[in-house]
Amino acid sequence: METHEYTNGDLTVVWMPKKCIHSAVCVKMLPQVYNPKDRPWIKVENATTQELINQIEQCPSEALSYKINTEK
Repeated sequence: METHEYTNGDLTVVWMPKKCIHSAVCVKMLPQVYNPKDRPWIKVENATTQELINQIEQCPSEALSYKINTEK
């Protein structure tokens, strides 16, 4: 499945567009990070790692997930 990754160094956000149901939970929770009109549409640098984790765990389709980066 196609994936896109966005990292802030500590965390990598993984987006799987084919799983996305466009519920807009991400945009509503962190509009400073998720803006579908921008490219790239995910700007992980605009939130803390914990804010990103909290939001990603609310994604109803699991189109967003994350990996904790152990190497920098």
